[in-house]
Amino acid sequence: MKYVSTRDAGRAYSAPETIVKGIADDGGLFVPSSFPTIDKEFLASLSEMTYPERVAKVLHLFMDEFAETELLSFTEKAYSRFDGDPCPVVKIEDGLYVLELWHGPTFAFKDMALTLLPYLMVESKKKLGVDETTLVLVATSGDTGKAALEGFKNVKGSEILVFYPEKGVSTMQKLQMVTQEGNNVAVVGVKGNFDDAQTAVKEIFTDEAVKAKLKEKGKAFSSANSINWGRLAPQIAYYISSYVDLVDCGEIDLGDKVNFVVPTGNFGNILAGYYGYKMGLPVHKLIVASNANNVLTDFFNTGKYSVKRDFHKTASPSMDILVSSNLERLLFELSGRDTDLIKKLYQDLKEKGEFTFDLDLLDNSIFEAGWADETETKDAIYNYFDLDDVTFDPHTAVAGSVYNDYSIDTEDDTPTVIVSTASPYKFPIDVLDGLTGKREKDPFKAMLKLQYESGVDCPGELYYINEKKILHTKVVDKDKALDAVLDFAL
Repeated sequence: MKYVSTRDAGRAYSAPETIVKGIADDGGLFVPSSFPTIDKEFLASLSEMTYPERVAKVLHLFMDEFAETELLSFTEKAYSRFDGDPCPVVKIEDGLYVLELWHGPTFAFKDMALTLLPYLMVESKKKLGVDETTLVLVATSGDTGKAALEGFKNVKGSEILVFYPEKGVSTMQKLQMVTQEGNNVAVVGVKGNFDDAQTAVKEIFTDEAVKAKLKEKGKAFSSANSINWGRLAPQIAYYISSYVDLVDCGEIDLGDKVNFVVPTGNFGNILAGYYGYKMGLPVHKLIVASNANNVLTDFFNTGKYSVKRDFHKTASPSMDILVSSNLERLLFELSGRDTDLIKKLYQDLKEKGEFTFDLDLLDNSIFEAGWADETETKDAIYNYFDLDDVTFDPHTAVAGSVYNDYSIDTEDDTPTVIVSTASPYKFPIDVLDGLTGKREKDPFKAMLKLQYESGVDCPGELYYINEKKILHTKVVDKDKALDAVLDFAL
């Protein structure tokens, strides 16, 4: 399997090259040169497999430079860090299910890929004969940062620097990052929002002068954001695995179509579902769920993508994003892989703050989009607990609210999976508020009260995080991100 850039399909890259580089030199994102296909026989073959075996099987379709046994050794190590089943499918009611993706070491869906990426990165460097130290740059809206830090801490030949919006993450998310231990890690707050942090990181990635300075020190950039194919590819596997689980437990027949409702900001999570669909996974609808930063909802309904709008801080901060990086990969596919068009669209976005895509190409036969405001999100937390005895974090509640609207509007009775992206204990103040209408300011008191109200055990790793020493206190203006990188790397 070879890969090309969304902005230049003329050069082919191997999977190890895409993983080590993270982003193409032209600023584009790596995509497979073609998509492997899966059929009923392939899906049936996964039935008796463990989750690590399933992931290795799926990844091997995209990464044939790795032996399947090699990939399996990585997946077994990565998912041994999870509490039980890495991604259980929980039935809410007939025809409605939740895919829980937060049973990993940092209690967010980012663990599904970021526990695995370091193994792929180290082995890719070996295959390429690369002995440079890899400097992993990450911009996070809350969860990616901690998951990447935990995955890459003390990994030989790697350093990791995470930028986060200083006032744009939850208390728990911030504490998880600023208490991070490891001899090769750094965490820096940015005075701005996630888009500011992400834009700064992308500009640094493509700065030739900076790359030259790093090279003199025997270092090179890579990424742990979902712009890195090695981060995105493992996410395809949990869509396929959840489908197989539904078949195994008799909820659907092999070949039946399902819907997935995905809370998304940077578009990576739902893009993985789309890639599964392109491979042959029987999907009826992919429902894009946004919070008040509803740039994606507007895009799928109008074809216009505009960041010239108010930015909202919400109870679902990991979705507080206006520039959805992975949308570029989708548009590349929908446009017939027109690299000239992609370059023009993203030049327009950079210069004008918006672009327009032909609505006829948006594949609305597969995509639906909706959004939930703060009141609707809070109501969803209450209603799903009251009616179905499930406790949703605010991001999952956004998806639940959007699904409710979709099901009422369409009367679609296709079996549907709500993709749950974080433990409710990462956002205890807002979840408790949703359940009880009472807002507890202290997150640790909120945890105890939430445990009492919900009956869901609070992870000790989160409850006792306030006893950890704060190790990272640096905060910079958004235009000083490069200085922070150079201070850390040089």
